[in-house]
Amino acid sequence: GIDSAMVAVLSLDRQALQEACRRASHLGVVSIANYNCPGQLVIAGQREAVEQAAAFARELGARRTMPLKTSGPFHTKLLEPASRALHAYFQTIPFGSMRFPVLFNYLGDVMGAEDTIPALLEKQVMSSVYMEDSIRRMGQMGVDTFVEIGPGKVLSGFVRKTLDQAKTYSVTTPEELEAAATELKGAATC
Repeated sequence: GIDSAMVAVLSLDRQALQEACRRASHLGVVSIANYNCPGQLVIAGQREAVEQAAAFARELGARRTMPLKTSGPFHTKLLEPASRALHAYFQTIPFGSMRFPVLFNYLGDVMGAEDTIPALLEKQVMSSVYMEDSIRRMGQMGVDTFVEIGPGKVLSGFVRKTLDQAKTYSVTTPEELEAAATELKGAATC
């Protein structure tokens, strides 16, 4: 397999990190894989290029870089074979039309009239995740409450750092889900 790495980069803007990746690209594939929230980006790709881009990021003012424990170079063009495999698999599955707006992190927005769900999912596996853009777009759409379901509170943290007025709930257990639902029902009747 490919010797890959992912590194979180704190307190550096997108343009500066793109420059760091460009400078290191002669060593291999490296790109911004995740635009999580203001001040938190993740780069991924081939290990040597990622490590060099992280060093350049520190030179350009990143407060900190942290290697992440992952099993692959997710959301980079190195996952193109997985994207092709998804394409083949999706040929066997019927997809209906969306009944309500769905945001795709690959776009940082709702799907367009020309987009298809399979094509967006195929691209998402090998493309950057625009989580911050998706959160901002939901805020523009009037979303003011977010419920994160699953272990941890990472996504809730991204929401709070992006839309500081938003209400967040982190739900891990059935009891937490029931408590959040009760609170949300109470808020809806006010």
